[in-house]
Amino acid sequence: MDSGPTATARHQELLDQLVELFLAEGFATFTLADLTVRLRCSKSTLYALGHSKETVTVNVLKRFFQTATSRIEARVAEPAAPGDQIAGYLRAVADELRVASPRFMQDVAAHPAARAVYEKNTRIAARRVDELIAAGVARGEFRAVNGAFVADVVASVMVRIQSGDVERAVGLHDADAYDELARLVISGIVR
Repeated sequence: MDSGPTATARHQELLDQLVELFLAEGFATFTLADLTVRLRCSKSTLYALGHSKETVTVNVLKRFFQTATSRIEARVAEPAAPGDQIAGYLRAVADELRVASPRFMQDVAAHPAARAVYEKNTRIAARRVDELIAAGVARGEFRAVNGAFVADVVASVMVRIQSGDVERAVGLHDADAYDELARLVISGIVR
């Protein structure tokens, strides 16, 4: 098995390639053999990313969320009013998901381990929204709302978006639904 910084860089590169592939085409129908052909690597190289297809899938999703979170937080870190930060946060989430194909989102919803990764990241996002709301309330820019409640509502809607329920109910693609969610939250909490 590979070891050292070069191997780690190669593994990160493979994870990034798998993220791109999964976002575009989903992951449920791929076998490990399919992935080795698509990535032009050996099975042993692929097994360095996980001991099974399920582990590889989970690790790819974790990589997607780690990368997306870094980009989202970079956007929120830019100086802005709290309302703009929350809207920016939810719109950044929308932008990260905009590249996800319907097949990818269906595969996540149907795959228990993948869905668990998505739901964990949704809870993290809800905590972040709660923090941003608390900052806005403290600065007097938001009404004195229960941030935990608003964040819980946001998380519930995020899960409905991910599961496809929102698209089925109102016809909004995931990224567009996040944009609408941002507008709704901001209009409800700004003074």
